[in-house]
This record gives sequence, structure tokens and C-alpha cells, in this order.
Amino acid sequence: MMRSTISAILATVAVAAAAPRHDYAIRAVPSSAVTIDDEFWAPKLETNRRVTIPHILRENDATGRVANFEKAAGKKQGAYEGRRFNDTDVYKIIEAASYSLALVPDPGLSTRLDALIDLIAASQEKDGYLMPARTIDPAHPAPGLGPERWAYENGSHELYNAGHLYEAAVAHFQATGKRTLLDVAIKNADLVAATFGPHGRQEVPGHEEIEIGLVKMYRATGNAKYLDTANYFIAARGTAHPDMLPYADKAFEMYNDRSYKQDQTPVVEQQRAVGHAVRAMYLYAGVADVAALTSNDAYAAAVDRLWQDVVSKRIYITGGLGSRGTTESFGENYELPNRTAYTETCASVGNDLWNQRMFLLHGDGKYVDVLERTLYNGMLSGVSLAGDTFFYQNPLESTGRAKRSAYFDVACCPANLARLMEQIPALVYAQTGDALFVNLYVGSHATVTIGGHRVAVRQETRYPWSGDVALHVDPDRAGAFTVNVRIPGWARNEPVPSDLYRFDDDVKAAPAIALSRAARPAAGGANAPVAANDEPVAMTIHDGYVSIHRTWSKGDVVKVTLPMPVRRVAAHAGVKDDEGKVALQRGPLVYAFEAVDNGGAIGDLSLSRNTPLSSAFRADLLRGVTVITGAGARPLVAVPYYAWGNRGQGEMAVWLPQRSQ
Repeated sequence: MMRSTISAILATVAVAAAAPRHDYAIRAVPSSAVTIDDEFWAPKLETNRRVTIPHILRENDATGRVANFEKAAGKKQGAYEGRRFNDTDVYKIIEAASYSLALVPDPGLSTRLDALIDLIAASQEKDGYLMPARTIDPAHPAPGLGPERWAYENGSHELYNAGHLYEAAVAHFQATGKRTLLDVAIKNADLVAATFGPHGRQEVPGHEEIEIGLVKMYRATGNAKYLDTANYFIAARGTAHPDMLPYADKAFEMYNDRSYKQDQTPVVEQQRAVGHAVRAMYLYAGVADVAALTSNDAYAAAVDRLWQDVVSKRIYITGGLGSRGTTESFGENYELPNRTAYTETCASVGNDLWNQRMFLLHGDGKYVDVLERTLYNGMLSGVSLAGDTFFYQNPLESTGRAKRSAYFDVACCPANLARLMEQIPALVYAQTGDALFVNLYVGSHATVTIGGHRVAVRQETRYPWSGDVALHVDPDRAGAFTVNVRIPGWARNEPVPSDLYRFDDDVKAAPAIALSRAARPAAGGANAPVAANDEPVAMTIHDGYVSIHRTWSKGDVVKVTLPMPVRRVAAHAGVKDDEGKVALQRGPLVYAFEAVDNGGAIGDLSLSRNTPLSSAFRADLLRGVTVITGAGARPLVAVPYYAWGNRGQGEMAVWLPQRSQ
């Protein structure tokens, strides 16, 4: 590495170390303060807790992922089984289970985690190194690992594994108060901090993730060297790495492509999202974290620029990311094929994690718009309604060959989805010192402190089936503060915060909002309509929110009405695969046409511009969904995209040709 480059990295890290430690200006209201009790998400969280998490724990046992730790700990004989990054499937499900324990105590699950953590601790080498794929047989490590530690970090996943270890350790510590896994993570993070940096190995991870994990370790321990090491990995990206050995094996040749791992130029100079989509999401989330904690404006400008590139040229209408299956990567501008869309579930998880951070950094509702679209569509489609089969890829068109699987050889997606599901309560509300943000419309109740007032907040809604929301705001005593109510982009005739998609109809879905005082019970005990003494609120929308600043008292209710007509969506002319086609959306949900609902085949389906479209809720279908129907020469039926593939294999399409007549 040239001396000037080393000096630049040293200067960047030194600035981070010397700068005052800040943080996001906006804070998420934590899951521990939020209880979801609606008809949409509450059952899904229960399925995640009772079905998905136990299922993944069993699969990790059955596929040798847990046995690898037993072998590394000397408790079992045999070679390493599976991929070198399989340890993360164990770490991620510990993280998901820890979030679950924080919300719902479960002694059996807690005991299961304790046993896993004891095994992980026993697998760790004395200096903190933790990689069963090497420890079991250092002379013959698993394929993809180099001749020595860290040598093939461009693709070895050693630091990637460590990042997921750190996230699991912090989640477990915060949920249980136990330091067992945190102590393992500290020992490993100390080794990483001592090994990498201007003073040591001058390399960056080929698969980003450790940046996020190190930031969480910094938050949990207060040890600044973890934040500084995260910053080093970001600052060093895009510079020369003389210690990094190239792969000679063609099976791993892609890891030598620096753009594949977002290493082609320094982060602060990157103009567009390239390479592996999941890696990019983890990098951008980590950059946002470090930007907030070190007040690094150059990092903030970089993720702003990259976010705009993604939402204007590379995101699917479902929120999915990654158009190329061979490299799980972004394509060229507007390269968004439907049938071959890779749109890995992990990329949707990463997209949500990144957009949550972008909102906390800037306070703009456009980031929540993308988060919501991805959450309800591209992410949720990754798991079956039963909770025990999964999609790795989430295409927008299928010839009928796609089928959900119980698990995968590369099983990153199931546990990744499970851990995000358990974090959904923390996505609903956010706050500053004197303001509450209502970001997602989810039936729930929470307790927050705003402007020195302890405030109970309760949402009543059937969202996403209905756009009617009643938000009860009950402070412990009367006081002035602000409630920011998000008006989603889809309710403002803006599918995404760019010109990549547009509503192609004459429908105007203007929202209505009112502030009401809860009425006294009417005669006979029934509650009188809360609209009895409305106080209109000016519909001034700033950064996606209507801000209501007033003196709040017990019994105040904000009513939001978001009309949900069926909307036709068209894509930018640059998206050649969608030329002459239309997709359907209602509220935040994108819809799909499945063969099972449309005469057994959809290859000849098209939609006339004049076809009337209607919607109705069906409690008997797919555990309760609103369906869209169209009357014409051939009746059409569409179901929410997230629910496709739950009734066996069959053709599916999100985009249909649109006829003028």
C-alpha cells in the first residue's frame, strides 16, 4: 500500500477517534416498549416464535451446522461439514431467538440458547479466533479459506462470521443480561482490532457485516476501538490491499472482482450501487452507523448518493434488490428482469435495515416508504404462511418451477428473515426529545417518554387491509409535544421516491386526517363516534409527515384515513422488461396473479386499461387477504405478492401486458 494511502486512512481513523461521539438524532422506540396486537403482524410474529425459530434450530442440528462447533470444541470427531460461512446460521438464529425472548419469556428456548453458547465458547481458540472451518483441521480448512488466517479475506468470510457473532452476542446480552456470548464476542473483537488496521493487516472484508457488528459492540461496551475498527474497514475500502491473496481456484474467482464486494473505489467516491446486493446493503448500513456516531459528513453524503441510485434505477416494485442470479448482484441501470430476478430474501432484509438507519439519520419519511414496501412485499414473501418453508429468490414471474424449501445448502435467508421479523416492533415508532414519529401503521401499544412526559400510545387499525387508523395519545399529564404522522408515498401518488415507478391511472388517493377527543360512552354503554368533536388538522406534509404540535391530554385521538383504491403501476421506460405492462398495488401491498386463481395458467393473461378493478377481503383465503378482481373477457384474480407460492407450484406474474381496450 502506498504511503499516501496509509496516511489518508490513518487520518480518517484518527479523526473518528478524536471526534466527539454522537449518534442518530432520532432513536427507534425499542421492541421492549412496543407490543403488537393487530390481526396482520401479531400472528406472523407468533408464527415466527413458535414455528420458524424452532424449525431453523432443528435444521441447524440436522445439517451439521451445530456439529461443526462440537468438532471444533473436541467433543466430536470428523471433518467440517458444509460451507465456511455456515456458522452464521447458528449466530443469526441465536440473535432472532434472543429478540424473541426479550418479548416473550420461554425457559425452554433460553436453555437451548445457553447450550449453544457454551458450545460456541468451547470452540473458540485461546487468542479469540473463532472459525470451526479452520479450527477442526488447520492443515485442511474448508474450501474458500486461505493457507493461513485472514489470507483470503476477500472471500473467506472470517470477518463476516465475526460480524454476525457480534450481533447475536449483543442481542443475547440485552435480552437476558447474560455475558456468556458477549464475552466470546469481546475476545474475538479484541483480536480483530489488534490484527487489522494501519498498524496491522491492511485488508477489508470481502463480505461486509462486521462493520455493523463492531458498531453494536461499541454501543454495548463503550469500547471505542470497536468503532474505530469499523471505521477502518470502511475507510480502507477501495484502496490497495497488498496482504490479500487472490483466489487461484476458478470456483472462487468472483471474489477477486473488487466491484463485486464494493471495493472498487473508496466509499466516499462511490457513485452507484454495484456488486453483490446483500454485501452492499450491509456496507451501506454500516456506513450510516459510523456516519452518525462520528459525524462524518462524507460518509453520510456517500450513502445518500447510493440510496438515490438504488431507488431510481435498481429496486423492484416489491422492494427486492439484485437482478443477476449468477453473482447475486445489481445489474446495469434499469436492468430489472422479472422471471430471472434474483431478489434474494437477505437483500430485502438488508434493505430494511439500511432504510431504517437512513430514516434515523435524516428523519425523512421517504426512507420508511422504501422500508415499508420491502417489508410487506419482498421480505415477507421469503417465508411461507406456515412459517417452515422459504424462498431464497423472490422473482416477479414464475413458469411454475419455483417452490419453497424447508432449508438450503446456503441457508443465510431463513434465519436472516427470522431475526428481522423479531425486530418489527422497533420499526413502528421513533422519537426525538420532544417528538414522536409514527412510522408504520400497526395495531400496537407502546409507552414512550416525550418532552418529559410519559405517554401511552395505542394504534387501532386493520392496515394493510384498511387505511383507517386511530392513534390514541395518553400522556401522564397534559403537556405540549409533537406527533409526526407519516403519510405514505403510495397515498400521495408516489409509489417510490423517484421516477422509477408511477401510478398509471386517474385515481387520486388523497389522505384525510383529523384530531378528535375521545367521546364519553353513549347511553347503553356503546362508544359514541370519536368524530363527534373533530378538530381539523392542516394537511401540510413535510418530509412525508404531518406534524401535530399541541398540548396533549388524556383521551386525545388522531384519526388518519388513507384511501386504498386499487392502483395500476407502470415502470420507467428504461425498464425494458416492464414495457407495455402494468402491476397492481393496493395500499402498501403489491399484487401477483397466480395460475391457481386464474384457470390454471397465466401465460395469456392481459389487462385492459378499461377493465374495472375491485377489492374485497376474504377471510377464507391464505389466512385472510384482500383480493383484487377484474371483470372482462376473462375474470382476473390477484392476491398479495407476499402470499404467492403457498398453494403448490404454478405460474405467477406481477406484471401483465396492458391493452388499450
